[in-house]
Amino acid sequence: MSESPTGASSGPAPFDWMAPALQSLEQSHLRRRRREIIPRPGCRAVVDGRDVVNFASNDYLDLAGDPRVVAAAQRALTSSGVGARASALVCGRTPWHVALERRIARFERQTDALLFPTGFAANLGTVGALVGKGDVVFSDRLNHASLIDGCRLSGAQIQIYDHHNLGELARALRDTPTTGRRLIVTDSVFSMDGDLAPLPRLCDLAEQHAAMLLVDEAHATGVFGAHGRGVSEHQGVEERELIRIGTLSKAVGTLGGFVAGPALLIDWLWNRARPQVFSTALPPAICAAAEQALEIIETEPARRRQLFERSEMFRAELRRAGISTVTNAEGPIVPVLLEHPQRAVQVAERLEQAGFFVGAIRPPTVPPGTSRLRITLSSGHDWRDIEQLLASLSSSLEAC
Repeated sequence: MSESPTGASSGPAPFDWMAPALQSLEQSHLRRRRREIIPRPGCRAVVDGRDVVNFASNDYLDLAGDPRVVAAAQRALTSSGVGARASALVCGRTPWHVALERRIARFERQTDALLFPTGFAANLGTVGALVGKGDVVFSDRLNHASLIDGCRLSGAQIQIYDHHNLGELARALRDTPTTGRRLIVTDSVFSMDGDLAPLPRLCDLAEQHAAMLLVDEAHATGVFGAHGRGVSEHQGVEERELIRIGTLSKAVGTLGGFVAGPALLIDWLWNRARPQVFSTALPPAICAAAEQALEIIETEPARRRQLFERSEMFRAELRRAGISTVTNAEGPIVPVLLEHPQRAVQVAERLEQAGFFVGAIRPPTVPPGTSRLRITLSSGHDWRDIEQLLASLSSSLEAC
């Protein structure tokens, strides 16, 4: 180790380890790069200067750019300014926050609701407020990272189960000793596979073993159920005791997360959910936009019908073409399984060159050996674009 001209030791610089680590990711085809995207109407976008049809977005109902949603945000922006200025706990809730929480509670048929700055924060904060050291949390193997991190940070003992084998969960509930609380945690729609959690059976197990059940409806709010209230509505368990978390950043087209439930639960989270307590609140303009989007979701069910019709037609065409996907999935998330990360990247790049933007999903987002394209449909997609995507996908798979 040498000395610098000032006499200080000139050992390795603090970030020297990053270059070889990034090179290792590069060699494994797992390195991510930042992209620049300019959204355009009709599910179109400009990605790094190339015009594409966007099949990577979670804007399932094409509401992010809806003129009515934009106008609601503009009105609130003119009146309230840009930021919320502090956390809701410190600075209070603006009329837009109050109105949106009441609107969410009505939409979800619950007594009350609480806003969070993101869906990630809602999951992180809610799990940590419900369980801690001495408690046990039972988490599905394929849960979103926000739920996984919430479980880890809570300090509770973690038991992993697979929603395809609920006998595993039943045994864990039976055999795991605890004098504390028990919490079962699940996505309702698994974001990388597109399949659904078996909520009626999970409700049964929670009731049999005196456990709380938390359901993250992130990819289901606005999409599933006759009125868009999610898989809880779709599978007929709305009236059972669930902790229901949703997001405003997918089908609702805006930003933020929420918990809807009884007043007692919401009061507890208001006091104990750290990401809500210590984060600046959502901008009022976002609240106004989300309230308008929920109104559209309730009054325009044709958007959901069109979304499901196109999703099912797309899946049928994939099967006809012999393209591998998740067989028990439903709704707008359509994975195309490719196994190796290199092939997923290569096929996604060829599709982009052909004018279609599709996510190449690789570990650690999905388990090793399950890399895939994650194609997401929107009610705003034109069927001709979907047909052209199918043709380009078939030729790209043959070439790669």
